[in-house]
Amino acid sequence: MAETPRLTLSLMTETLAVARMAPGDVPPAWLDFSISFLSVTRTADEISIVAPESAVPDRVRAERGWRAFKVEGPLDFSMTGVLASIAGPLAEAGVPIFALSTYDTDYVLVRGGDLGRAREVLARTHRVQRGSG
Repeated sequence: MAETPRLTLSLMTETLAVARMAPGDVPPAWLDFSISFLSVTRTADEISIVAPESAVPDRVRAERGWRAFKVEGPLDFSMTGVLASIAGPLAEAGVPIFALSTYDTDYVLVRGGDLGRAREVLARTHRVQRGSG
């Protein structure tokens, strides 16, 4: 099995929210593609939106207080074990995650209360730096 290289993870500065909508809902007016970080995923079962906490209205059903580690990329599609090298140690440490992947890279979200422990765990096997956004 090939070993996953030591990755560079940047801790994003924004606090994020993970919102849930029903699959048939109309995109909300607050959904703004000009904000710095936005992910929208629609399945037959739901619509999930990840955005800066400040952009998600209080009335919206959401889990708030998430922080994100960005895997600095772009990552080649042939790389294996990227998320496992992050999720595995965090799971062993009892840190829940919410993972997102884009064309170029991966993001791993942890709850704000778990941030210190997550950073400590990840620093054992990866380079962790303060990021932006």
